[in-house]
Amino acid sequence: MADQLEVAVVSAERALWSGKAKSVSAKTPEGDVGILRGHEPMLALLVEAPLRIELEDGSKVLVAVHGGFFSVDSDKVNVIAETAELAEDVDLERAQAALARLKANPDSEDLSALRRAETRIQVAGVAKGVNTR
Repeated sequence: MADQLEVAVVSAERALWSGKAKSVSAKTPEGDVGILRGHEPMLALLVEAPLRIELEDGSKVLVAVHGGFFSVDSDKVNVIAETAELAEDVDLERAQAALARLKANPDSEDLSALRRAETRIQVAGVAKGVNTR
């Protein structure tokens, strides 16, 4: 359909997802950004947060994004993440265990690792219908 965005999500390791979408929502250091067809061209940094891609049928593709950037131009959205995981690839129990370990040892708490674990849990939990809050 001509009235959709063309979206590609890649990380340093691999291409994760590409396809047509109705909208994309991402988090930048300045706040949340929603992209629809006809959006002005832009380039922005990404922070550790869920990336949401809404498909035309209303379903969503959720990606745990850990840094990187995205660009928008001519209804094309390219997400280049430092690391990223599709929601269905996240091991929820492993992410919860990592978060528990980080919280149990606050002296060596790595804020970036803590955010990664929280983002992975949020994305996986939403995809599986689990309340993660």
